[in-house]
Amino acid sequence: MAGLRLIVGLGNPGADYARTRHNAGAWFLDALAERHGVRLGRDARLQAELGKAVIAGQPVWLARPTTFMNHSGRALVALLNYYKIPPEQALVAHDELDLPAGTVRLKFDGGHGGQNGLRDILGQLGHGRFHRLRVGIGHPGHKDKVTPWVLGRPGADDEAAIRGAIEEAVQATPVLVEGGFERAMKDLHTSRT
Repeated sequence: MAGLRLIVGLGNPGADYARTRHNAGAWFLDALAERHGVRLGRDARLQAELGKAVIAGQPVWLARPTTFMNHSGRALVALLNYYKIPPEQALVAHDELDLPAGTVRLKFDGGHGGQNGLRDILGQLGHGRFHRLRVGIGHPGHKDKVTPWVLGRPGADDEAAIRGAIEEAVQATPVLVEGGFERAMKDLHTSRT
């Protein structure tokens, strides 16, 4: 399978949302940019803050949409079209309610699972054939508590667990860029037992 040419971290823009659980995908993107010494610059036309990294010897675009979460598809489609990148060579990092805090999982294809950023991306693309990095944020226990949960800040223990899992994902990124999805999946899915 071909490697990655675009990595996108989902979240809501602005300081009010920066530390919320819903921005876990953006936390990953920021950690990855920091690791590779990439400064993200705003590109209004592509509706994202982006920069170019060299990971595993390959050029990779790193992007954080400047749209709100429920319009993430606009930015992703603009980036794919502008850089002529097939969706199969993109990784979208996002928060995942159905995984405990401190867990990351890789997935290719599938539905949106109620995640509004993915819902919009699937609507814009017309399919789900792209890679996902699912960053676990835990579930509040009842569906009526989901919105304040995802838009709230995690406690210190959960935040430390989420950031630890993100660090593991950052370390696995060179393998992903090279197309070693099964190897990265095995490493990430078995590292926190």
